[in-house]
Formats: sequence, structure tokens, C-alpha cells
Amino acid sequence: MKQALLSSLALACLAVASRQGAPVMDHLMSLKVEHRERARAQGLFKANNYIDLGKTACVDGKAGEYSCENVDLLGFLSHQAMGSTTREGNDIWGWTSADGREFGVVGQTDGTAFVEVLSDGSLEYVGRLPTQTTSAIWRDMKVIGDYAYIGSEAKDHGLQVFDLKKLLTADSSNPTNFSVTEDLTALYSGFGSSHNIVAHEETNMIYAVGTARSLDCAGGLWMVDVSDPANPTSPGCASEDGYVHDAQCVIYKGPDKKYTDREICFNYNEDSLTIVDVTDKSSPIQISKTPYNGFSYTHQGWLTSADMSYLLLDDELDEMDGTGEAANGHTTTYIFDIADLSSPKHTGTYQSPVKSIDHNQYVVDGLSYQSNYGSGLRIVDVGSVNDDPTGKGFKQVGFFDCHPADDDVGGEVEFVGAWSVYPYFKSGWLLLNSIERGVYSLKYTGSS
Repeated sequence: MKQALLSSLALACLAVASRQGAPVMDHLMSLKVEHRERARAQGLFKANNYIDLGKTACVDGKAGEYSCENVDLLGFLSHQAMGSTTREGNDIWGWTSADGREFGVVGQTDGTAFVEVLSDGSLEYVGRLPTQTTSAIWRDMKVIGDYAYIGSEAKDHGLQVFDLKKLLTADSSNPTNFSVTEDLTALYSGFGSSHNIVAHEETNMIYAVGTARSLDCAGGLWMVDVSDPANPTSPGCASEDGYVHDAQCVIYKGPDKKYTDREICFNYNEDSLTIVDVTDKSSPIQISKTPYNGFSYTHQGWLTSADMSYLLLDDELDEMDGTGEAANGHTTTYIFDIADLSSPKHTGTYQSPVKSIDHNQYVVDGLSYQSNYGSGLRIVDVGSVNDDPTGKGFKQVGFFDCHPADDDVGGEVEFVGAWSVYPYFKSGWLLLNSIERGVYSLKYTGSS
């Protein structure tokens, strides 16, 4: 009965994903639903499946059962231990309070869990906020200031606005079950479901992408001004290139002087890198749309440094579809020269030493922290990109594989394992959220 309920929820989420102009996304979501059903049938989400090994150093390539390199395990909490009844994870983000306490905002199919990262890197579960409507495989969250903004593919979910300062008085010995009616600062209902939430802290803007169901926005950048978190409003939408899967928005300080100090969004749009000037929210301007050889599903990416000359892009289906260099199944990262925003150039690629699908990556101080599904967290030194944009100088400098089941075969191209990573804590602790297991607190021990 429970299995049937989860299956129906997954299929309901898939139905919600049907959007004008996004047939490829429907295909991708159907693949993920299929893989998720297989994982459920294999018992990967059973109760009491996973235990906390405690603090475990990476020694001779292992931290307990996990393969690793230059990454120690500091703490772990299963999704069950964080109050989830479905015991399935997805995205993750983090928050640092004014007095320096660090918290993880952990996505799950049935809600959002909150954990505190203690001074030794261990984790304490302090509470959770349920889904606004129903469970869904996809949930995404970002933080601006002291507020978390949470969206989901669940039908009619909207955007939850949650004051994270509530966590400061939460008691880990009796975690708080927050109310979706009493504990939200606001619920923005301009859209129903969304696929990803993009935050731009400098302008107090949330950009919800993959929203349903507006013919005007077509799944593009749905803009939400959160200058007043209690009263979010939408000043507009950027829909010229249709469905946006993910994005990074910045105040531009790069080499293309025509756009200095403009608000620019780098959009990952299924078949291309699409760059948009959103300075005027009522009249966004599409600067360029750039496809690339080997594309199958343009998923996500990140600027490599503050000079904004290059970015990295990941494609979520190229390994599975066998397109271009990714035909060998090894995780493939695409490098783009964006010195001219009107004419980006694909300059090279980097491939992981193992097989798996890429998902999310964030670049901090020359290191790309990649959550690559079945191969877990992969840390890649990309600092050579300005000198050699072909990627030949890129090097894996650390990893932590949270999905040991495929290690013996060098990895598999499956939607299992790591969903996302949060690498921005001042302490240096890294949070990795696994689909099947839970959240890991990790520490990179290599040289930066």
C-alpha cells in the first residue's frame, strides 16, 4: 500500500511537470521516476537502513564503507532520523546566523529538515517544515539573509518563506515540527509548482524556474522580490527562451564592459547556455543563446571565479544518452569562455575518472564541488582555466562516494546517490545530501 502511494505521488509529480515548451524535461522527469521506482523496489529507502558511523577519517581510500580521497566524514543523519516518513532526499542549502552558528536546510520529498553543524562538524537535527501540499521527488531551497525560500514540483506548493532565526531556540532533544500555517513568514502563491529556486542576495531577488502553469512565463525566470520577506511580490518574468532549468544571477563585473554593474543571469536552458540581462525586471533582454556539441539536457553551472571570464556547465543526460565525449559514461563538465556575453565559446571539457551522472556544482576558490549522483562528491581543481581553457589542467583533488554499491564496477550511469552539495560555510564543513541515505558533514583535507 505504501509503495503504491509513493508511486502515485511520483507519477503525480510527473504530470505536474508537463509544460508548454518543455517536452525534454518531461522525458528527463520520467527517467528519474523510473529510476526512483527501481530504487524503491530494491529496498534503498527501507526504514533503519543506514547508520551513523560517527567521525571517520579517510584512510587509505576509505572512510568506513565509503570510498574517499582527501575528504573526512564528520557526521551523518539519515532522512529517517530527520523526521522524513518517505526517507528520500533531494536538494540542500545552508545558513549562518549572525552569531556564527551554521545550519543545513535539507530537502526531502515530504518536506525540509533543519540540522545544526556543530563546532566539531557533527550534526544535530533541530526540526522540520513539512511540504505545503503533497510529497514530490523535487524540492529546492535557497537562502537570502535569515530566510529560506522553498519551492517544489508538488502541485500548488508555491514558495514557502521561513524565518531561519526560529532555529536558534529550537531544542535538538525535542526537534520542532514547524507548521505550514503558523510558522511561515509568508507563502507566495503566484505560481504553483517550481523545479528550482535561484537566489540573488545582492538584489534580494528569488528567481523560480520551471514554474507551472503560466503561458506568459513558460517556465522561464519567475521573478520574486523578497526585499520584504513577509510580502513577496513579482516584478516580472523572463520567458523569451522558454523553460529555464537552473540559473546563476550576478551583478556583472566581468570583461564585457557593456554590461558592467548590470544584473545578469546565466540560464541553463535544456539545450543551451542562455544569458539574460534582468536589470529592468519589466523588460529583460536576452543577450545570447549558445548550444554546444554533445548537448542532451543542459542542467546547471557556475562561474569559475570573480573575474567572470569562464563558467562550467553540466549536462544531465549526455552520459545516459551517450552524446559527444560523454558517450563513455564518465561525468563530463563543459567549459565556456564568456568574455563576450553575446558570443560565448565552448573551449573544452573535463571528465571524471569514474562513470556517473552530474547534477549540481558550485565553485569556491578555484575548486568545483560537484555532486555527481552515484559517484558522490567530487572536488575538482579548476584554477587553471584562465591559462588553459581546454580543461587539460583540471584535476580531481578529493572525493567522497556516498553510494558504495557501484564502486566495484567503476560507477554506473544511474539517478542514485548525491543530489547536491553546500560548500559555503566559513568553517569549511561541507554538506552533501544523498537521495537514499541522508545528509553528510564532510571536510576537505587536501590543499586548496
